[in-house]
Parts: sequence; C-alpha cells; structure tokens
Amino acid sequence: MSTRTGILFVISGPSGVGKGTVRNAVMPLVDDLQMSISATTRAPRPGEVDGLDYFFVTPARFQQMIAGGELLEWAQVYGNLYGTPYEYVTSMLSQGRDVLLEIDIQGALQVKEKMPQGVFIFISPPSVEELSRRLCGRGNDSEESIQIRLAACQQEMDHIKYYDYVVVNDRVEDAVDKVRSIIMAERCKRKNLNLG
Repeated sequence: MSTRTGILFVISGPSGVGKGTVRNAVMPLVDDLQMSISATTRAPRPGEVDGLDYFFVTPARFQQMIAGGELLEWAQVYGNLYGTPYEYVTSMLSQGRDVLLEIDIQGALQVKEKMPQGVFIFISPPSVEELSRRLCGRGNDSEESIQIRLAACQQEMDHIKYYDYVVVNDRVEDAVDKVRSIIMAERCKRKNLNLG
C-alpha cells in the first residue's frame, strides 16, 4: 500500500465533448486509478447502472446531501442535479489512491475552490460545429436540449483559463493518449512522490 496521498484528476469540458468516452477509454490503461461516481437526480439512460455509472437519487435525498455537506460539488445542469460525494473522494485519496472525476464545468470550478491541489484537465471540442454534429449523432437529446447545450458551449470555453491542461478531442485515441500521459507525468512529479 502506498503511503503517498492520492492525486485528484478532474476531467471537464462542454456537454457532448466526449468526456465520458475519454474517461472510459483511459480507465483500463492506467493502473491504480479509481473512478469517482457522481450522484444525480436524472433518470438513468439505457444501459446505465446505479452505483456504477451514477448514484441515482431522488431530489429529496439530493437536498439532504447538500444540507448535510455530503457533496464536494454539486450543480443543476439542464434541469437535473449532479454532485460528487465528498467522503468517497477523500477516502480514496487518503488511502493513496488516485481518483478520476469526470464532471461538468460548474462542478469542476467548485472542486477547484475546495481542492486546488487537484489536476484539472479541460476536454475541448475541435469546433462548435463538430460538437453540434456529435450531440445530434448520439440521439439522446432533443433538438431544444442540443440548442441549449450549444449556446452554453462558448461561455463554457471561456473557463479554459482555470484548468491546468487542455486536450482537444479531435480523435478519441489521441485525446485518451494525452490524458493518460498527463496522469503519468503528474505521478512522476517530485511533489507527488513519497521520497521521505
């Protein structure tokens, strides 16, 4: 068991940019990386599993979590609530486990306030046009939802300045390789090694 404190890696970016795809591809390529699981009030999408993809909770339970200080961050996104259970993340880090957190930009900025030592990675679309094509192609979103997400994209892009790294998701394989390289480089930083 490692005696070092784990590193929190935060992947974020505009809706539809491919954060989940990048996260899912990176996880099997990096040893000793624990994925953080968010709580949400939204309904599960086809194939999503409670406790694996998200903790699906009622709005009332989510409000209890907010009131009880149980969330590292939370946000309302497109009418649903999302949040990161604080205890889960801090427990993993204190055990020396690195944690990968994939969240929206609102949430990432809250995490940065509370845990500025984290490593923040912004996943950027090659262009707004490409983002539009991806949102339309995945078939999960209504036309109205797609328009709301595209309108928010430019505003979200303005938050790049708060991140440590920017990875353009032009080809998924390249984006995955860059995120994996960032994780490996951060693990090699002197400040993150237990050198006594």
